[in-house]
Amino acid sequence: MKILVTGCAGFIGSHLCERLLQDNHNIIGIDNLNNYYDVNLKNKNLDILYKYKTFSFYKKEVCDIKMIDYTPDKVVHLASMAGVRYSINNPKLYIKSNIEGFVNILDECQKNNIKDIVYASSSSVYGLNMKIPFSEDDVINSCNSPYAASKLSMEIYAKTYSQLYNLSCIGLRFFTVYGPRGRPDMAPYKFLKAISSNIEFQKYGDGSTFRDYTYIDDIIDGILASIHNRKNMKCEIYNLGNNKPVSLNDFITICERVTGKTAIFRQIENQKGDVPYTCANIEKAKRDLNYNPQISLLDGLKLTFNYL
Repeated sequence: MKILVTGCAGFIGSHLCERLLQDNHNIIGIDNLNNYYDVNLKNKNLDILYKYKTFSFYKKEVCDIKMIDYTPDKVVHLASMAGVRYSINNPKLYIKSNIEGFVNILDECQKNNIKDIVYASSSSVYGLNMKIPFSEDDVINSCNSPYAASKLSMEIYAKTYSQLYNLSCIGLRFFTVYGPRGRPDMAPYKFLKAISSNIEFQKYGDGSTFRDYTYIDDIIDGILASIHNRKNMKCEIYNLGNNKPVSLNDFITICERVTGKTAIFRQIENQKGDVPYTCANIEKAKRDLNYNPQISLLDGLKLTFNYL
């Protein structure tokens, strides 16, 4: 199968491509290699993928993609401008990259008769929702950042294009993904690195916020199941989380246990755009995708620390 993967040089994208290549698929990787974080990390991810003869890479903006140039069987759209806090000060960037970029993907697919699309949404769309755990059929009306709003907009456009053009659009709401090759701006990477190096880091708030941390291998299993789509779902949204939220205080304690060192941190106020908790109801993903996360936070952080 020929699969086009946008965001192929990123954390999740590179892991997905590696698994697909190991399964002997032909992968067309597209990434703009932006400098939101160290581009050298993205190039290292690409070096892993270049080892496979069935991988080809194109440096390109998603807004400029023409599907006729690649003619894939399926598309996995992971490319997006990341960062909740960064979006607060740069909202227009998220409209261009996330919304306009995805609309171009959808439009190109319908023009070229590519019917199967899997795309990355985010747990951030739930915003300030109070009901726990978050379920896919919850009413969403309290997005708390331009990043979250852009992801919710992508879901709306996917549903619209599915209705208009009979496209299969599977959206995946990722819950705080971590693991080897993870983004350096996220807490698992930052905290493990800082604690192991006896460096002070900032702790946002009193530590009572909760996050549903999900190990990369479990996320990839969910994406692969969405690509194969054994139940032929047409236009669905799925939570891909771990369903075991952990407080920030407990997360730091586990990082200390993994590194064998004591954290040095400075407590500051909660950041604009943050949400108090995330927790995924994964029953729908279990039912339709046979999704069943296996890696505990302790084991996942050990694997991440060993990589670092």
